[in-house]
Amino acid sequence: MRIAVIDDERPARSELKHQLLKLLPDALIEEGESGAQALEMAGEGEYDLFFLDINLGDINGTVLVNALKKMQPDMKIIFVTAYSDYAVKAFELGVEDYIMKPYDQRRLMKMLQRWDYGKEKTRRVEEQPVSAETVWEGMRRVAINTEGRTVFVEICDIAYIETYNRGCLIHAAGDEYYEGKTIGEYERRLKGMGFFRSQKSYLINLNKVKELFLWKNNSFALKMEGYEKNILPVGREKIKVLRQLLERV
Repeated sequence: MRIAVIDDERPARSELKHQLLKLLPDALIEEGESGAQALEMAGEGEYDLFFLDINLGDINGTVLVNALKKMQPDMKIIFVTAYSDYAVKAFELGVEDYIMKPYDQRRLMKMLQRWDYGKEKTRRVEEQPVSAETVWEGMRRVAINTEGRTVFVEICDIAYIETYNRGCLIHAAGDEYYEGKTIGEYERRLKGMGFFRSQKSYLINLNKVKELFLWKNNSFALKMEGYEKNILPVGREKIKVLRQLLERV
């Protein structure tokens, strides 16, 4: 089996390749870092699976799909992205599947089983005892592009995220990381993982709330675990829902 992994971020390529080789140890996996290289690779050899990052530096992955399908009609194209926003677009373009970063090995396994790839190998993985830690292994980290590098941060270590200079500051395990993405993008990215938009400029990890207290002008504010010196205001319209959520944590 021959597989292509196209992503402009080397750590992301390496992680996907590592996950795929666990399931398909005999596969030949080749890497590309741009849309131009994706077209070149598809023109030179035949591939069974083509994992294509949507946000490439030169050509958007959604633009490449039609060309790739014409070059290799039998090749299965799978979008890879950190955002769920492209799910409808992927369906419209007729790609075979759509997977999210960080990669979940069991999600990959189910995708491969659907096409009868690596059936014997994936069955052994399926039969292994499943713990909560294993099920969420592929979703426990988030990739942050900051200062020309990609940093992988444990989601459970993120205390809060705040808007800063047209981007965001991610506060995690005593460190700060700046990324030029909006807080709305992070809210969507971390949906269902215990985060709450407590105010327009703040996205908090509910499990890291240290204190909720009455602040100035009868409003409320928060202090987060590990960042007790920082006061995070809570939107007046958010306090009722926030209280309910904190009672369940």
